[in-house]
Amino acid sequence: MGLAAGIIGLPNVGKSTLLNALCRAGAQTANYPFCTIEKNIGTARVPDEMLSQLQALLAPQEAIPATVEIVDIAGLVPGASQGAGLGNRFLSEIREVDALVHVVRCFRDENVSHVQGNADPLRDVELIETELALSDLERLQKAMAHSKRDFSPQGRKTQAALEKLEAALAAGKSVSSVYFSEEEEQLVAPGEYLTGKPVLFVANVDEEGLYGENPGYQALCRRFGAERVLPLSAKLEAECAELEQEERTEFLAQLGFTEDCLPRLIEATFRLLGLIRFYTFANNKLRAWEIPHGTDAVTAAGKIHTDMQTGFIRAEIIELADLKKYPSLPELRKQGLVRSEGKDYQLRDGDLVHFLFSGGHK
Repeated sequence: MGLAAGIIGLPNVGKSTLLNALCRAGAQTANYPFCTIEKNIGTARVPDEMLSQLQALLAPQEAIPATVEIVDIAGLVPGASQGAGLGNRFLSEIREVDALVHVVRCFRDENVSHVQGNADPLRDVELIETELALSDLERLQKAMAHSKRDFSPQGRKTQAALEKLEAALAAGKSVSSVYFSEEEEQLVAPGEYLTGKPVLFVANVDEEGLYGENPGYQALCRRFGAERVLPLSAKLEAECAELEQEERTEFLAQLGFTEDCLPRLIEATFRLLGLIRFYTFANNKLRAWEIPHGTDAVTAAGKIHTDMQTGFIRAEIIELADLKKYPSLPELRKQGLVRSEGKDYQLRDGDLVHFLFSGGHK
């Protein structure tokens, strides 16, 4: 599995429904806790305006967008860190993903049960965060016990970094709130801790267009900041996902929605994973490739094919603005608008790349 975001939350908050909306994955949904036992995995296509512009300019036979892998993890309950509700298994599945989409129930529905009796967004978030922190604390204690037996200079450095983690967790803070030097990150791998993963909160609201007036959504925004909270109705989005875009837009407008939330969530998840896009055009096929920010050219070439990585010569970079003026590679070369970069060049979001390698080019 490549880079993936995990959908987490209490049971019956709309996680599987959201996955269905994102990926049309057909995940089972039902009104009882632990409806999801086995994790569901889906792939969502990332909305991409630049891909559309390149498609209009290059007229390829096929245009393939970048994707995000989404994992729907079964709902956690209080006591999960001690094994309640198959918690140990579910927590281990959370550890496997790279970022978290935390779905919080902000709607009222007497027909959909709640494990705590009623929905309280801030309390519900705190329940999940507590279980994640307790799991991290257990992992930390094991790591500290091991490092105390290592009297080497590196062992002492590891112990000091782990003590920073311990102080944060004891103060009720997340691992992600702790600053580590590059060396310390190598020693303690904070991203392997559950509270060390980046989190986006999804406020699952009623099927109404008045998101801003939802008290649960407002409370989450005050607590975590509006930039980290995305409001949407998972049920409505799942229904709309089956419609064509024109019908979808018209249907949402009739219900009072001024924007389509699902593409925003997919894009936000893409960014949460620290991904960027680069593009290739070869054999009449245009494709967007997703790679972590900071990926060098030779590694990016290997994502396309291992032969391109081992035989890498250089990467030729084309700017969209230049392509709009001269929509052909020969003409761009003639105008001196094709930039050559070596294997250490870090690709930028939006680069159109032509790789040259021994044995061919792509």
